Amino acid sequence: MKEILEKVVNGEIDINEAENLLKSEKILEFDNIAKFDIQRNERTGFPEAVFSPSKDYEDLLVIIKKYLENNDEDLIITKLSNQRYEKIIGDLGENSFIFDYNKRAQILVIRKEVKQKEKIAKIGIITAGTSDINVAEEARVIVEEGGCEAITSYDIGVAGIHRLFPQIAHMVKEGVKAFIVCAGMEGALPSVVAGLVDVPVIGVPTSVGYGVGEGGRVALDAMLQSCSPGIAVVNIDNGFGAGVFALTIVNGVLD
Repeated sequence: MKEILEKVVNGEIDINEAENLLKSEKILEFDNIAKFDIQRNERTGFPEAVFSPSKDYEDLLVIIKKYLENNDEDLIITKLSNQRYEKIIGDLGENSFIFDYNKRAQILVIRKEVKQKEKIAKIGIITAGTSDINVAEEARVIVEEGGCEAITSYDIGVAGIHRLFPQIAHMVKEGVKAFIVCAGMEGALPSVVAGLVDVPVIGVPTSVGYGVGEGGRVALDAMLQSCSPGIAVVNIDNGFGAGVFALTIVNGVLD
């Protein structure tokens, strides 16, 4: 950007050329494989992440290498299997970068250096059952990467609803600005939570269930038609989206 502005000042290029150059610099193109939006963080408040499952491993490795060569920000890779994670470490070199891998959530954050971030707010993350924890953990990683403190409580669903109330009370006392609630089966938990609190609730349907509930569609439909106001719903198993949306809420409130 500085070089472009200097060319404008020196009369080497005009304003229109400078505008086009600045626009082109906003996207990194990696060997015709990926166009990486390096200014998404500045524009939306959260950096672009790499969704790994549908990518050929060699393409994924190119994306990672080129990003790290051209950017000092952390790189987030979602839905990354443990096998691929171990292969990435081997190809990049274990001592080259800082690898923070959450095996349960299958999400990897690659850092060039550890940066101390001041916690800007607190977000509560709840699951109905133990089987929902992998999705909740994905949301937790995103929330913490975005500079918030995550307060978690897992396996407190409606099947034993007495477990829920002390945890909700604790989170309210801590001043959480939003709740992320992950549930499969009939997906009832977000409605219950939203009926108890005065902050936004983000429902995350999970693909936990069997019979008509298999794949998470029943949980999704139940959350979409909740009678409790104040609920937003993301896609099935979308812990990443829930985490980013919670950060968007928090940043909007703080602004």
